Amino acid sequence: MAVASTLALLAGASVVQAQEGAAPTQQLEAVVITGIRKSLDSAVNLKREARGLVDGIVAEDIGKFPDTNLAESMQRIAGVSIDRAANGEGSKVTVRGVGPDFNLVLLNGRQMPTALIGFEGAGANGSRAFDFANLSSDSISALEVYKTARAESPTGGIGATINVKTARPLDVRERIASIGVKANYDASVGRLPSSLQGSKTTPEISGIYSDTFGDRTLGIAISGSYSKRDSGFNKAYTQNGWGTNDPAVKGVTPAGNIVNQPTGLYATSRDLRYSLTGMERERLNGQAVIQFAPTKDLKFTVDHTLAIYSSKSKNAEMSSWFNNSFSGNLNGSPATEFTKGAVAAPVTQTAIWEDGKHDLALNTGEYAQKSKLNSTGFNAEWKLSNALSFDLDAHHSTAKTTPDSPYGTYSTMDLAMFNQGNATAYYDKKFPILALPGQKFDDTQLNVTGTQFRNNLSDQTVDQAQARGTYRLDDDNKLSAGLGFTKTKNRSASYNNQNNDWGGVAPSLGQFAGITTGTYSLGGFFSRIPGHDDPRLFPNFYMADFASLRDRAVKIKQANTPGMTKEQAEAYFAAAPDYTKGDDWRATEKSTSAYGQWDHAFDTAIPMNVSIGLRYESTKVDSSSQVVDRSGTTVWGSQNEINLPSGSTTFGTKSGKYNYWLPSIDWDADLANNVKVRASYGENIGRPGWNQMQGGLSLGGTANPNGGGTGSTGDPALKPLKSKNFDLSAEYYYAKSSYVAAGAFYKKVSNFVTLSTVDTTVPGILNPASGDYYNAALAACTATGTQPLCIRNYIFNNYHGQPGVNPTSALNIPEVLGTITSAVPNATLIPFKVTTFKNGPGDTIKGLELNFQHMFGSSGFGVSGNYTKVKTGLKFDNTRTDQQAALLGVSDSANVVGFYENDVWSVRAAYNWRGEFLAATSDGNGNNPVYTEPYGQVDASIGYKLGKNLTFQLDLLNLNDGYIRQHGRTNEMLVSAVQTGRRYLIGARYRF
Repeated sequence: MAVASTLALLAGASVVQAQEGAAPTQQLEAVVITGIRKSLDSAVNLKREARGLVDGIVAEDIGKFPDTNLAESMQRIAGVSIDRAANGEGSKVTVRGVGPDFNLVLLNGRQMPTALIGFEGAGANGSRAFDFANLSSDSISALEVYKTARAESPTGGIGATINVKTARPLDVRERIASIGVKANYDASVGRLPSSLQGSKTTPEISGIYSDTFGDRTLGIAISGSYSKRDSGFNKAYTQNGWGTNDPAVKGVTPAGNIVNQPTGLYATSRDLRYSLTGMERERLNGQAVIQFAPTKDLKFTVDHTLAIYSSKSKNAEMSSWFNNSFSGNLNGSPATEFTKGAVAAPVTQTAIWEDGKHDLALNTGEYAQKSKLNSTGFNAEWKLSNALSFDLDAHHSTAKTTPDSPYGTYSTMDLAMFNQGNATAYYDKKFPILALPGQKFDDTQLNVTGTQFRNNLSDQTVDQAQARGTYRLDDDNKLSAGLGFTKTKNRSASYNNQNNDWGGVAPSLGQFAGITTGTYSLGGFFSRIPGHDDPRLFPNFYMADFASLRDRAVKIKQANTPGMTKEQAEAYFAAAPDYTKGDDWRATEKSTSAYGQWDHAFDTAIPMNVSIGLRYESTKVDSSSQVVDRSGTTVWGSQNEINLPSGSTTFGTKSGKYNYWLPSIDWDADLANNVKVRASYGENIGRPGWNQMQGGLSLGGTANPNGGGTGSTGDPALKPLKSKNFDLSAEYYYAKSSYVAAGAFYKKVSNFVTLSTVDTTVPGILNPASGDYYNAALAACTATGTQPLCIRNYIFNNYHGQPGVNPTSALNIPEVLGTITSAVPNATLIPFKVTTFKNGPGDTIKGLELNFQHMFGSSGFGVSGNYTKVKTGLKFDNTRTDQQAALLGVSDSANVVGFYENDVWSVRAAYNWRGEFLAATSDGNGNNPVYTEPYGQVDASIGYKLGKNLTFQLDLLNLNDGYIRQHGRTNEMLVSAVQTGRRYLIGARYRF
């Protein structure tokens, strides 16, 4: 039953229970929730009675929200914003402008592991953020968001500490048994080609059984849920970022072919891509709990939580590579035109390919991974007397993400059609427009020019023990103290079987003719994004079938490689079987903590409370890393890419440690029976990301002939971010379940982790785009605007047959194919830009929160809302190109919810809005910002109760059919525009 069950599915039962475990929370009285209003009352009581600033969602309030998971439930709380995954689901949370990595997530007071792997082969990202997409929102009894630092709270959440609470049978005053089913209809599936589509309608099922025995001395609860969702998203984007101040723009002749020639900072795009992705995800959550209370003063709890999340996707992409071929007014092509201002961006950008033999990429790929969370915990509560009590809690929890396909986590095949002429990109609309004059589909011009099959592994274990004691001196004074020991082991490993066959898998064009392909309307896939119907847009989207393409590639590779067996050809286009030859980063973090806290109530004319505490935190980090050695013969296989060979592996180890004393004080006063004011000060730390602490030097597998290569290394001796937090708030509870509140917060953050770049070379890694042949070619090609092409053609035509020069096509043609290796005479070392991390100066985060909730008497109608305004000095300066310590995720946010409920009907509508925020400080091409533009979403739900036991529910998600757009330094610098679709869920729940 535990395997079939989910993470504490309370479903329609909805109970708020007393906290089990050493959670940093105040004990809550058990309250049976019977409707929206009752659950809102419980949330208001949580906020009103807590010491410090606490917001939450209680029991049925979660189930009543039309939300897919916990992240989407939490976005209704003031100051909480969410990051959405590619398919539109909420995944991670930002609180008060502090990003997901610095918000600590607890499950029943316990630190949970996480094993995040980026989509599209990005690998384990080293993040500490918890991915809430793993958890169903209807499986949790309560969420508590602690916004102020307290001595009893574990460290790591400088934005907030988020405690996820699950059901405990001895806290429930009745037997609970229910089962629910839902059908999920996803309209985004219908916006995909048929070969990428899953099922538009998919199932969800959930259930719970909870009961007590032996005069409430024994309690058992089993809960579970299963959901499957097929979805899709369509994306227009720039994969390789925006290059700043490209000298090729200044080299265009005549200069008048560039309209509004920029005089300051400017940027140009490297490519423009359209991608269609069909996704399939399955989520299984479950929990089993056994409680034994031999006396009313002693209680033992053993529980096991399981969460399995698997995702698979199929992808098709069509793209045009611009390289550095800027021009205008050539052969009737539009001129390249820039905007005016301090930062100039292209409104129109034209790449010239006079011979009509450039490649239009028709890539196709598959992705599959499975994440599994297991947590087993033990808790003992012992009340020795009315004054003295102890609490002991321990757990062992693991999170692991592994490949879920024989092709690996990430598999893609680069298919090129070599008949593209000039290309023009227009960035004057929300949707980017690609024009390809005269482009036609011709499968005799196809060839596979590169493949990548990657295995990614992310594995984390948390072992934690916490002990806590409380001694009540009298009615007005309470002392508490505790010890904590946490050991976290983190591993991120990958191996990439990448083959850059830029000359093509097939030795001549035509051998890929006849593979399964399709032609579709390009603009039709982006019907919600303004500009999709622009007449300048190339009308067609070409796509190839992954299985058909791989099968043909295997046959061609075997036929054209002497002595290669079928098994070897299959392995050439497959994932590597293990991680022994790839990057493998491991870190162990051991923390010891101790705290003491005094709570005092002032029996004065104005009732007041104060909590004063001090926490000690000591941490030691050991990091060991295996990285791929790139020594050997390097190969210049295309105009803009040098392939660095994978050699043996090297191993390195580093260590670091830090200690902190963290004081806190919370004060509140009841100025009247319905007016409360609060003030808090506390210090907290946010630990560096795992990727920032890794040892060893990892070099990229490719380098640019002009710009060189890249690499990265970490530093486990990094100090954590330290935040000094000040909070002031006032709350007015003017009627039952109705209140208004306003709060101001100020955080002074120091030790911000920033990137640092070091220019270096690595012995033995030579540059084939250097040496005697290259220098001669450079002198001959100085006047041309297509230098990389000219230089390669010159070398092939003048030095073929010499060391390192290996043409694979005819000579004296517009683009000679072949390779140039580092065996050329007098080659120099490749320069590398190695990024590492360091602690830098900090800055402030400050903001204002406004909350309200109003019930219209006993009419059943109600409305609630909140608005958060956040500012920080840790901004990105768009006029600079150096590395910057900017804080991600800072944005304003707002929510408004209206509802009506009576004995039969329950209706709710919600609007969530998040303002523009900085999502990244690199777009893949240097120190370029990525901003996510403002996004709003409308959701609704309708419930109908038939009799005492049966309830029907209709959830309507993303009713406004919104899309998400990202840009760079200016709005014209498109990074991505993603369209998903509406969702409808209809279901029923029966309570036995």
